[in-house]
Amino acid sequence: MENFAAKRLSLLSRQLTFKDLKKKPINVTITGAAGNIGYALVFMIGQGRMFGPNQPVNVTLLEIPVAEKALQGVIMELNDCALPLIRELKGTTDIKEGFTGCQAAVLVGAKPRGPGMERKDLLGQNAKIFKIQGQAINEYADKNCKVVVVGNPANTNAMIVAHFATKIPNNNITALTRLDQNRAAYQIASKIGVGVEKIKNIVIWGNHSATQVPDVGNAYAVNYPQEGKVSRVKEVITDSKWLESDFFTTVQKRGAAIIAARKLSSAASAANATCDHMHDWFNGTVTGEYVSMAVVSDGSYGIPKGIVFSFPVTCKAGEYKIQQGLKYDEFIQKKIDVTTQELLDEKDMALQAVKD
Repeated sequence: MENFAAKRLSLLSRQLTFKDLKKKPINVTITGAAGNIGYALVFMIGQGRMFGPNQPVNVTLLEIPVAEKALQGVIMELNDCALPLIRELKGTTDIKEGFTGCQAAVLVGAKPRGPGMERKDLLGQNAKIFKIQGQAINEYADKNCKVVVVGNPANTNAMIVAHFATKIPNNNITALTRLDQNRAAYQIASKIGVGVEKIKNIVIWGNHSATQVPDVGNAYAVNYPQEGKVSRVKEVITDSKWLESDFFTTVQKRGAAIIAARKLSSAASAANATCDHMHDWFNGTVTGEYVSMAVVSDGSYGIPKGIVFSFPVTCKAGEYKIQQGLKYDEFIQKKIDVTTQELLDEKDMALQAVKD
């Protein structure tokens, strides 16, 4: 645990060398930057959580006009932090300015579900928002721009971005399910009684919704029950009823539970997971480990092509590959069928909403 903590502190270090400061900055755009998630996220980016402790960034904060005053407050606070990794910082409500030259787009802003709003209405309204953003990324962003959609419904919003950002490789359009993986890792670590750093290779399949499929069939705990030992999670937690009921529903409904407790949606945990997602994508995953990312399906595991589906992936040199060959049981397969159908239905509703 001490080594893990030391490594974490090292990653958050602000000690930069002259050579580090000469590195070319990454141009990153965050939408919805004055909102709860965006507010938590921008400070993490400035501290090196997203791209690494020695990687400078040029940060553009993009907001809607009604939030422009709040955005100026965020910018003042960022300036007051005197974060050396932030080489340039600007805020804008102009979408062209927001995405010009963007190399990493973090799409946080989305329309929340209001009282009495039908799911199809939420999908339709967000589809129109992400159509505009996809077109802007297509027109103005760097052609190797990497995109993570955080705003919900994240998978289908990302599908819409990919549909309209035709100049950007499909492999560069993703959605956030790392938050779900992190939630699952905590639940398993707590059940076993170990630190979360010991839990590896939990998979989230499917949609970032209440149909998501947290799968521990290939997960394991390192240095458990003693140093140097590796134990499969299902050999440690033998209560299959808990794994298929309480564990499952806790992860699936964690967002709703946080809203019920805070009267606000997840913010810091979502920002933290977004940093995890992009950090591993840009810097690579640990050999032998995989993480969950929602990506445009290429047909792997029999998932229909074109939907944005959460898979286990490995990352290296700014690219990801879907981890092939994992096995899962009939219980997981049935759950995957449900989340797949939900994504297909969402795709149809969203595309219908953005027809010209």
